[in-house]
Amino acid sequence: MKKGLKYVSTRIEDKTIVWSEHSNEYLIVENTTATIIEKLYSGNTVQEIATTIVNDLKVPLNTAIDFIVDLEKKVKTSKTPRANAVCKIIKKPKLFQYIKYYKVNELLFKMAFSSEYELYLVHPKFAHLEVPKKSNHSHTFSVFSQDNFIYLYVNNTFINGWNRKEIHFFQGKFSMEFIQKIHSKEERQWLGVFHASAVSNGKKSILFLGNSGNGKSTSLALLQANGFTCLADDFVPIDSKTKNVYSFPAAISVKENSLNTLLTRYPDLENSIVYHFKELNKTVRFLKPNNTNFLSHLPCKDLVFIKYEKDSVLKCTKISKIAAFQLLVPDSWLSPIKENVQLFLEWFTSLNYYQITYSENEKMIATVSKIFTNDL
Repeated sequence: MKKGLKYVSTRIEDKTIVWSEHSNEYLIVENTTATIIEKLYSGNTVQEIATTIVNDLKVPLNTAIDFIVDLEKKVKTSKTPRANAVCKIIKKPKLFQYIKYYKVNELLFKMAFSSEYELYLVHPKFAHLEVPKKSNHSHTFSVFSQDNFIYLYVNNTFINGWNRKEIHFFQGKFSMEFIQKIHSKEERQWLGVFHASAVSNGKKSILFLGNSGNGKSTSLALLQANGFTCLADDFVPIDSKTKNVYSFPAAISVKENSLNTLLTRYPDLENSIVYHFKELNKTVRFLKPNNTNFLSHLPCKDLVFIKYEKDSVLKCTKISKIAAFQLLVPDSWLSPIKENVQLFLEWFTSLNYYQITYSENEKMIATVSKIFTNDL
């Protein structure tokens, strides 16, 4: 393998996490395997490496060579970034059917949607930000459909296009562009964005993670009703310079199976609009976050993998960093810049990881409160 190519490796517990510039993927490997990868990136040949490790591996030379060749393919396989949508002619509409204005702190955004379909994909989670028409706005987002693709422009700059099966990619990119404008940061200045919920006590933040339907947003809403602040829901950005969790102004998504749990605390939810997102296969209502400063950002030292399980006894245990890494990374966007990869791994190794399974809301709230005060 050619020398000078970029990779990062970090030992965590009894494993090594390796990131390769070629694949832009994280691998969890044995320490011996990590040594082989290091030698490959240092320019050693497969034959040279195999000769030095046959005794350690206690395998025939040919077997060692085959293993190293397969490993080399894995770490240097290039992952082609998603290209801009191909379309012969993109005709940006002169008129848009729906114009919305969102105010985030002192910033004013003009959001233009060509039809009800585009409005439906974006507006519900940001409706609480809407203000009357203004003449002076900071940024303009334009969303329209053409030839079964949905397109995004920001301040007259073409961002990308997505087909109807890629709606979640469109929504993720829309949110990324939005957060960049809110916090005046370019994409390269973020360590990553996590599919999580972020709650704060005013001094620091905690991230809730877990599979869809496990109760991240419901737990966030319950904590919000008990004096904590919602920093972000579903889209949680981490800054590369401060490694802080930054606020994102989307509403909290409430699925139908959580409605009864939250109605006693948020009675207005009963008459709120129900949104059916067929492409995303989900039905939700939206709850306004109690955050009053969407420029806020706070350090995070604790990540909680949370799961609501009917009739379960509350369990709160610390989990290993390797187990946490395997749960965290697959559902996250992580910066592909080597320097940010190093910073992300440093941040990751500094955190505490918990797993909470619960059925009684009050016990969950009490447990999270203890995590905030380091009383666990």
